Amino acid sequence: MALAYESEMDLSGWMVEMVGPARTANALDESRHPLVIILLGPTGSGKTGLSLALAERFDGEIVSCDSVAVYRGMELGTAKPAREERERIPHHLIDVTTPGETFTAGEYSRLARESLQEIRVRKHMPIVTGGTGLYLRALTEGLFAGPTRQESLRARLRSKEQERGSAWLHKVLARLDAESAKRIHANDVPKLIRAIEVCVAARRPLSTLLQSEGKNPLTGFRLLRLGLNPPRAALYERLNERCEAMFAAGLVEETRGLLAKYGEVKALDSLGYKQAQRVLRGSWTSDEAVRAAQQGHRNYAKRQMTWFRREPEVKWIEGFGDNVKTVECAIAMVEKESAQSLRNLD
Repeated sequence: MALAYESEMDLSGWMVEMVGPARTANALDESRHPLVIILLGPTGSGKTGLSLALAERFDGEIVSCDSVAVYRGMELGTAKPAREERERIPHHLIDVTTPGETFTAGEYSRLARESLQEIRVRKHMPIVTGGTGLYLRALTEGLFAGPTRQESLRARLRSKEQERGSAWLHKVLARLDAESAKRIHANDVPKLIRAIEVCVAARRPLSTLLQSEGKNPLTGFRLLRLGLNPPRAALYERLNERCEAMFAAGLVEETRGLLAKYGEVKALDSLGYKQAQRVLRGSWTSDEAVRAAQQGHRNYAKRQMTWFRREPEVKWIEGFGDNVKTVECAIAMVEKESAQSLRNLD
């Protein structure tokens, strides 16, 4: 399950979206590269089950693409693979940092690419699986780095925004970069601040930088994107049941412990933990928190599918990942892709 917010300070995903996905120019050369399976789909669609089945069939290792699973101690609200599953199949990018530390899409991209290279050296098949579209795009397409953060400028802009409102920020951006101002909503304070920051620090409009600087797409691998698209009603039923199970297993108490250890950190704004905090503050009952979390997960699943529909060359499978027919279909797709590569080498 992926984190249902985009960090204020990690806005590179929006920049990736503005530039758009890169395309491989030479398909024949790419066919000679080792295969990477990218398994995507909404939360609750059974990606974990399918990734384990594919890893066992093709001697694979799993690279998590989940912005909550990176945090140690966040167990009940993250739907991480079970300990036994992680012991059976090597997993990467799970429990790599603490909720008290900032973890960005750029850091994910760097660590995930390192994992892919290590898996390639072992001659295993990498299987990237998860529902965080921002992290996936950062891994495959790279990021626009941009100027480093200007903390003093950020502080001044936030202060002015509190005095005059976000419309003032939007007017400032329009004077600096009219093109970016057209793309960013006048109420989107984090993106307005970052865009102004980039313009001031680089002494050039952000829109110009996005067109000229380029990105750093993943190279040396051939990507096979498999997407899960289960029936909507059945998916929502699963999500409702999973939310109930999380709270029944002690999500509120886990959240209490994390708050005591780390305070009100951004990581705890993710789905489930955010609602559990309302219970701890006494503003919601447990039942109210469960219903809110269920609605949040259903809404998040919709947003994930909207994002993943923009991913290039996805082979969609109509079903849950833990369904026997889905597993058989995915295996056939991987075998077909592998066979095609062998023919291209002849």
